[in-house]
Amino acid sequence: MMHLAFLVLLCLPVCSAYPLSGAAKEEDSNRDLAQQYLEKYYNLEKDVKQFRRKDSNLIVKKIQGMQKFLGLEVTGKLDTDTLEVMRKPRCGVPDVGHFSSFPGMPKWRKTHLTYRIVNHTPDLPRDAVDSAIEKALKVWEEVTPLTFSRLYEGEADIMISFAVKEHGDFYSFDGPGHSLAHAYPPGPGLYGDIHFDDDEKWTEDASGTNLFLVAAHELGHSLGLFHSANTEALMYPLYNSFTELAQFRLSQDDVNGIQSLYGDFPEPLVPTKSVPSGSEVPAKCDPALSFDAISTLRGEYLFFKDRYFWRRSHWNPEPEFHLISAFWPSLPSYLDAAYEVNSRDTVFIFKGNEFWAIRGNEVQAGYPRGIHTLGFPSTIRKIDAAVSDKEKKKTYFFAEDKYWRFDENSQSMEQGFPRLIADDFPGVEPKVDAVLQAFGFFYFFSGSSQFEFDPNARMVTHILKSNSWLHC
Repeated sequence: MMHLAFLVLLCLPVCSAYPLSGAAKEEDSNRDLAQQYLEKYYNLEKDVKQFRRKDSNLIVKKIQGMQKFLGLEVTGKLDTDTLEVMRKPRCGVPDVGHFSSFPGMPKWRKTHLTYRIVNHTPDLPRDAVDSAIEKALKVWEEVTPLTFSRLYEGEADIMISFAVKEHGDFYSFDGPGHSLAHAYPPGPGLYGDIHFDDDEKWTEDASGTNLFLVAAHELGHSLGLFHSANTEALMYPLYNSFTELAQFRLSQDDVNGIQSLYGDFPEPLVPTKSVPSGSEVPAKCDPALSFDAISTLRGEYLFFKDRYFWRRSHWNPEPEFHLISAFWPSLPSYLDAAYEVNSRDTVFIFKGNEFWAIRGNEVQAGYPRGIHTLGFPSTIRKIDAAVSDKEKKKTYFFAEDKYWRFDENSQSMEQGFPRLIADDFPGVEPKVDAVLQAFGFFYFFSGSSQFEFDPNARMVTHILKSNSWLHC
């Protein structure tokens, strides 16, 4: 292209009296577009003369290959449909050939991956960018054993950044439209990373380029998937702005592809021993039933009582009843508090002045730890309840009539706490046994009652029986 531009400039003084016709200019523009497209995405060697030779077998084959891959009529010609597709916005990863990738089928050799958002686009609020990336990660997390946690400094497996034009990886962006983003396959250093073209207009909806959709596609590359020729697939290379973003689902083609690398979604938790019979077993519909602790875990709800817990999921509303020790033999009974940090795929369990971390069936190494490592004063011997707000990345700890707030981003207790529960959660009983966040509300459990609290209106909207979650 540089040689062509130079020849055109040399010709201008001589040829200016013979301007190209409109049709000739359009034909030249179309050839230039096609050449750049095939070079970038279909491994065409950079040879201007070769491209301009009429009926070049190589060019015809490259166009046919592109048409076949993208689901077009295979004509081998730069027809209207082919040129229209070449002008559409798309992923910057090639459809044919390698994009600095390993041979074979690259994949991560671990199932828990870290990511870091290095910078943010000015097009969206920071929390909107963070939310779009989290949602995109969830797309792949829901169909594989993979889990993700965010880092705020240092080197993560997947480094995510916004850049324009040349940005240090030899794959320059091209301004608005055309190439929207690119990502590298799994591996160390640059591999696994995602770059978004900040010359695009990034949006939360379909009014511009939807960040969630592009991020979900590029994450597919970061996890080891290449482009799919299935036009319904997320991994199809052309950008498709789904009008019903809320109903977005991976195609079976995408699911088959990612599960061929990492396997299926992990099996549900399986107990190792059954619940013993006896009068000490709590009854779920006892009108006086209270809970020791409540937490979510990978979309399920866990209600702890004495040595046991009820487990309720969206796909099985009838609660299951198990011994705590059947799932986590090293955990204590008669817990004080529990909560899940969704972004870390971790549930924290509290009893007395210690706490444990669990992922699925596994208690994590290095626990228990002392609660004072979280920043509690030495006067606090135990906490009564805890809940983590996954949108705001804040965890609330309740002890007696006060509460503290912990910042999950900075991993530190916030200044200005403790505060009185009665001041910030009016209408809630000051003695809190457990707290659950669901459907935009906080549910405070105190004895056999629960208080549905609207954090926006700052008021209790309903008072219910604690065991209403157990279909009683």
